[in-house]
Amino acid sequence: MLHSLSLSSFSHHPSRSRSLSANPNPKSTAFYLKFRTTYRENLRDLKILGVIDPQTKPNKLPLPDAVDHILATVNFLRSKGFSDADFPRLVFLCPQLFSDTFQFTDIAPVFDFLVEELPASIEESRALILRCPNILFSDVEFCLRPTLRFLRQIGVENLNRPTNLNAHLLNTRVEKLRKKITFLQSIGLSYEESANVCARYPAIFGYGLENNLLPKFEYLVKHMNRNVEELKVFPQYFGFSLEKRIIPRHLHLAQRNVQIPLKRMLMSGDEKFYAKWK
Repeated sequence: MLHSLSLSSFSHHPSRSRSLSANPNPKSTAFYLKFRTTYRENLRDLKILGVIDPQTKPNKLPLPDAVDHILATVNFLRSKGFSDADFPRLVFLCPQLFSDTFQFTDIAPVFDFLVEELPASIEESRALILRCPNILFSDVEFCLRPTLRFLRQIGVENLNRPTNLNAHLLNTRVEKLRKKITFLQSIGLSYEESANVCARYPAIFGYGLENNLLPKFEYLVKHMNRNVEELKVFPQYFGFSLEKRIIPRHLHLAQRNVQIPLKRMLMSGDEKFYAKWK
């Protein structure tokens, strides 16, 4: 290693000794050797983490100042609980984090929000971010805080648990969440009933209106001859596939003149369902 070299290591080589003695500033030589070693080691570390592609050609590698800047971001994330094994995912999903123009101080408020306001532990915060890294680029004042307030108001709990659903819910603007409440009101539920449905089954916030919720509601009412009251009891209905689960099972039961609650109709696996309703 370059950093293991010292003046004593040159003492048995006259030509090298003359070269060093001719240098007007031996300290600058030692500094240069250390600088070169540090730069190479930093490059190696960034390649191991996956931040820099190991196949990058030498003339395409970032300059020393850029490497130091990127390492500052890496060390900041390490200080927030991220392990080296987490970096490939962050690099893949949010490469801008490791730009030489990115300022890690810009994302510090998100960590403060998660720990102090959610509140989540350091490990929970890390896990939430890994499930939705784009949350790091959400504005605390205009997105994260209003969303958290809204979700709490309608009764969604345990948002600190590091699930995919919670991570993406926190990163969803209130305006989009309210559209689901509005939809449920439009099909006959009161605001309180709509909020209760969403609190009991928050996954509904991630479903599209035109290609998911509306077709399923229309099939429920027009083809299954059921009403909205059943959705209050079993809002998980919206989570099942219309083509692969709801329609086949409804038709199977209809042919046998059988009608059972939505939960019994949809929750069991195919083998159990079709064995019971032969």
